Amino acid sequence: MTEDEKKLLQAKHRLEEAEMRDRQKERKARTRRLIQEGAILEKAFPQAAKMNLEELEDFLYGILRKN
Repeated sequence: MTEDEKKLLQAKHRLEEAEMRDRQKERKARTRRLIQEGAILEKAFPQAAKMNLEELEDFLYGILRKN
């Protein structure tokens, strides 16, 4: 393997690592946002904490249909 090929391979790996870091940051940001939104939902509708996901979905769609 020539020196240029090694440099090219290293650059490719650095790019892949940077992309993985970006994806991980995006996942963490999404997770944080979803947790915060869930907390707001439970604060606005305390009964939501006691519902399963299907009941919660039906409840929210029911509210949306009324408006």
